[in-house]
Amino acid sequence: MTKSENVSTDAGDARITWHPGRKPWAVLALGHGAGGGIEARDLQALAGALPAHGVSVALVEQPWRVAGKKVAPAPKTLDTGWRGIWPALAAPGLPVIAGGRSAGARVACRTGKELGATAVLALSFPLHPPGKPEKSRADELLGTGLPTLVVQGGNDAFGKPAEFPEGRYGFVEVPYGDHGFAVAKRAPVTPEQTLGLIVEEVTAWLASLRES
Repeated sequence: MTKSENVSTDAGDARITWHPGRKPWAVLALGHGAGGGIEARDLQALAGALPAHGVSVALVEQPWRVAGKKVAPAPKTLDTGWRGIWPALAAPGLPVIAGGRSAGARVACRTGKELGATAVLALSFPLHPPGKPEKSRADELLGTGLPTLVVQGGNDAFGKPAEFPEGRYGFVEVPYGDHGFAVAKRAPVTPEQTLGLIVEEVTAWLASLRES
């Protein structure tokens, strides 16, 4: 059964929606992107599947979303909000894996090691703004200092798989997926298969973390 809690941060009130794991061994904290909230299909799929594998999923809504604003603030403010909710994420006393999609992935990469995360999950990492590959954010990804997994759509305008630099991180390509992991109707895979792949790969990666 899910439960929500509001958490006061220096950037305003954030909200955590908990999906408790069955005999949990870890918490996976997932932040949303700048263009949407925790209703994103990948976040919901993971929150629905991972508790059965002993992972409590915490879907984190940044203060700007809780306040009903339409535009995300600067990265520094997003980091402030994320830092503010961390004590609540760590409260169960379990290892915490920092993660998120798009802007949320960047936050997790920038702050994970500092906050004591055990690993980072980056969904749809925005390697660069669309059409501007020269404005790379690769340093955020390469600088996590933690076990990191990138899950990236094959047609992501914010960074296609071939554009990513070599580094000490795992990488999963989601064939035909765009930045939101949507696939065109003509694609030889269905939305259900796409989400199934994401869940399967993340579940396997989390299991490897537990074993290591």
